[in-house]
Amino acid sequence: MDRLDAMRAFVNVVNEGTFTQAAERLEMSPQLVSKYVSQLEERLGVRLLNRTTRKVHLTEAGIRYVEHAQQVLDDIDDMDCQLNDLQEGARGRLRISAPVSFATLHLAPLLADFQQAHPAVSIDLQLNDRKVDIVEEGFDIALRIGHLKSSSLIAKFIAPVRLVICASPDYLARYGTPTSPSELKQHRYLRYSYMEHDMGLPATEWLPIAGRHQEGDLISNNGDVLTKAAIQGAGIAIQPTFISGAAIAKGSLKVILPECEPAPLGLYAVYAHRKLLASKVRCFIDFLDGYFGDPPYWDDFETGE
Repeated sequence: MDRLDAMRAFVNVVNEGTFTQAAERLEMSPQLVSKYVSQLEERLGVRLLNRTTRKVHLTEAGIRYVEHAQQVLDDIDDMDCQLNDLQEGARGRLRISAPVSFATLHLAPLLADFQQAHPAVSIDLQLNDRKVDIVEEGFDIALRIGHLKSSSLIAKFIAPVRLVICASPDYLARYGTPTSPSELKQHRYLRYSYMEHDMGLPATEWLPIAGRHQEGDLISNNGDVLTKAAIQGAGIAIQPTFISGAAIAKGSLKVILPECEPAPLGLYAVYAHRKLLASKVRCFIDFLDGYFGDPPYWDDFETGE
């Protein structure tokens, strides 16, 4: 008996639910899959599966064994993949999920530079501000902005994301420039609908609770729209500098209450937890590291650069 073949047969039976489906996935006969599992049980001296005519059920021993067996097989597959990568380099399709505004403003040059360095990698970029399920939706990497909560995924910090309170000079001339957080309650607020209410902002008490809208407010799930509305004098916005920085540098927007600025968020590359990564994923993560500068180039508005 080939121990690894038997282990792979057992894991596939568990994952697929039946010997027939496991056999189709492994491209072998159901009889051979059954033989492998039986030989594995005989070698271990325990029953791993209880079989019925339609389904299989894990025994207590099977529950304990399958997790470790899956990890062993994953490690072997990853090791083979890594060794192949050393020979072939990064290649294949890289599926990336990224926030809409950040991607449209800042991601195209990076992707072009990455593909120039790794021409065998094709890229499928999907833009969405919601938090995609990387595993279920088949993404290799997701770029996310925020304060990430703990999860089974791996998150690599890429760059800080500064948030500023800003408005157009015309709006401030008409309605006055707030000098304290309490004065913000008197102003129109341009709300980003995905922004968390508590961002470590000393002025959070002036923000209307989600679902309770004030007269004159504008709400959108797109920061570009809100920034352009702020430039047109529609109100006060809290926006990341990767969107608002260019307008601030031109004088179209003015930062107010800098001492009340929210704590910076982070731009992260998030990917599934694996001990060894495919070369295309590893190379992209390495390429992201430091690409935007420290501090990021979009924060150069303060020096006018």
